[in-house]
Amino acid sequence: MAFLAYRVDVSGRDITASWQEREEGELPAGDVLIEVSYSSVNYKDALSANGNKGVTKEYPHTPGIDAVGTVVSSEDAGFSAGDKVVVFGYDLGMNTEGGFSQRIRVPAAWVLKKPEGLSEEDAMAWGTAGFTAALSVQKLERAGVSPEKGPVLVSGATGGVGSVAVALLSKLSYSVVALSGKEEKNAWLTDLGAKKVVGRDDVLTLKGKAMAKPIYQAAVDTVGGDMVSAIIPQLMPEGAVTTCGMIAGVKVEASVFPFILRGVSLLGVDSVEIPRADKQAVLDKVAGEWSLPALENMTTEIGRDRLPDVLAAILAGKGVGRYRVNPNKA
Repeated sequence: MAFLAYRVDVSGRDITASWQEREEGELPAGDVLIEVSYSSVNYKDALSANGNKGVTKEYPHTPGIDAVGTVVSSEDAGFSAGDKVVVFGYDLGMNTEGGFSQRIRVPAAWVLKKPEGLSEEDAMAWGTAGFTAALSVQKLERAGVSPEKGPVLVSGATGGVGSVAVALLSKLSYSVVALSGKEEKNAWLTDLGAKKVVGRDDVLTLKGKAMAKPIYQAAVDTVGGDMVSAIIPQLMPEGAVTTCGMIAGVKVEASVFPFILRGVSLLGVDSVEIPRADKQAVLDKVAGEWSLPALENMTTEIGRDRLPDVLAAILAGKGVGRYRVNPNKA
């Protein structure tokens, strides 16, 4: 059966991308064939679509690290035709053809059952970025962070991970401080639940300091690099910061003093290779006690034609909130 997929090709410095007709026989091997209802747009997708060999080694390629849809056929007894399923992480959209397509074929070990309480639209409003935010909050709480102990900083707050983290932490009664370089979005962040919005320089000025005044109980960092270095000295005793991004760099410089004098923790968050059971548990949680009805207001749905522009905006750091892609709509 023919279907449409967003194909990116790289030749030297030239990058071409377009929606092209494909055949099921061209899909990679796998146990479960899925008809895709929606995908979402993440920073990693923008990198793959821009020919980044650190994400995708071989082209032509179909990006899209998320997908939700209906099982067409399965060689695995755990899934049957008609099942509603979600796929995020593992190798989808990286070196395995991804969710910017009307059909995907993947190993059964990558496939999650969509909870009844989570619509297909909401599943991709969350997407990898939203699930990463949920994993970050979960990791902070497991480290002893709680609402009554002090404010929580969220860096890159207007982005996909950051905006969901702001909304989720607010729902859970935390005092959220949103960090953003987009002053025109301050009111939007306040509407999401931020108690206060600060600019990048308010935090980055303390980069390189061994210790600083303890301001934040914890932080969800989404950008990496110097931002992590600047946050660590400002954490309260027994505080913690999660980190999951690298848009600001991959190196972190920090004194050992905050770790040995205040007992702070630096916690990495991986949403790609964690066990399927853990992914399913997070999916079930966001369908239940951590549901965010307001997430739809943070999400822009696009069809095939708008995908290139959104990918470019996210790569340039100009994306706001979440983007859901309908590959079946022009």
